[in-house]
Amino acid sequence: MQVPLAGKSVLTLGRYTLDLGNRRMVARQRFRNTTNAFTGAYLALDGGAGRKLDLMFALPHQRLPDDVDGIRSDRVKWDRENFDVMFFGAHGTLPDVLGGTLLPYAFGLIERDGARLATANRRIGTVGARHFVKAMRGEWDHDLEGAVQFGKARRSSSAADRTDLDVFAWFVHAELGHTLSGGWTPRIAVLFDAASGDGGKAGKYTRFDTLYSARRFEFGPNGLYGPFRRSNIVSPSLRLEVAPSKRTDAFVAWRSAWAENRRDQFAATGVRNATNTSGSLGAHQIESRVRHWIVPGLLQIDAGAALLLKRGLLRDATNAPVSGNTRYGYVDLTLTL
Repeated sequence: MQVPLAGKSVLTLGRYTLDLGNRRMVARQRFRNTTNAFTGAYLALDGGAGRKLDLMFALPHQRLPDDVDGIRSDRVKWDRENFDVMFFGAHGTLPDVLGGTLLPYAFGLIERDGARLATANRRIGTVGARHFVKAMRGEWDHDLEGAVQFGKARRSSSAADRTDLDVFAWFVHAELGHTLSGGWTPRIAVLFDAASGDGGKAGKYTRFDTLYSARRFEFGPNGLYGPFRRSNIVSPSLRLEVAPSKRTDAFVAWRSAWAENRRDQFAATGVRNATNTSGSLGAHQIESRVRHWIVPGLLQIDAGAALLLKRGLLRDATNAPVSGNTRYGYVDLTLTL
């Protein structure tokens, strides 16, 4: 339910999905077939002249079924939410700051074990900011973001794990791009992403938690694929984007990725260098995508592919699957009503 307020401000009550900033902390999923949904309140305050303040308090939905047996049973289960997991925060938009737009934010997450939910008992805060200049024909652009995380958490969701650890983790993103003036408006960009991993030190937990974010737009297709995310990773990337028409866009990208901490599982792979003999370089990824609006604003086709060239960590670690390089492709047809 949406309640219009003064000016362009709006209060949303009930179930909602949400994109904030560049979607690196809170996002509505656009690639995988499940999304991040919330039940609660969301207040979008509009201060005019591009100034905005977004406030939220929500109970995140637990997507069900969430176990292998439940998925294989092929039965419908309703998602659920309760006060065992609470998520809240504020996100601001300030235009005309240092030649660009500044987006400061702060989020909190509090959770506890419930009768049907095992958690890591996270009680964490995340504070960060983003500064960006939009891409424009013939101009340079940039996107800089950083965040720190602090609080308490346990190393696992096991019922036997009762030890509360001090959390301190971090994440950074840096991107510099230039859009050419010629046909297809090609944009060339250099990107760098890094997020802390956990070293396993007594009383400390340092793996960055990416909260309710999206990653497809930077790290490649997720869902069945998706080896990279903003946890225990150091990753530069080079990207070329083109737009042959208003209805068609495409890109090709190369990315390399290392583990920030060799003791922790690498990004989203579950692979760790337990014996410290496989190094920290995980893989190189080559990715491409083409999108075309068959009916503008209504029907879009999206086709893409990714090649993961595994290196020391994903190839030689003791728990690395013996499966060779990974090749992934997809075709999506999206109807927007």
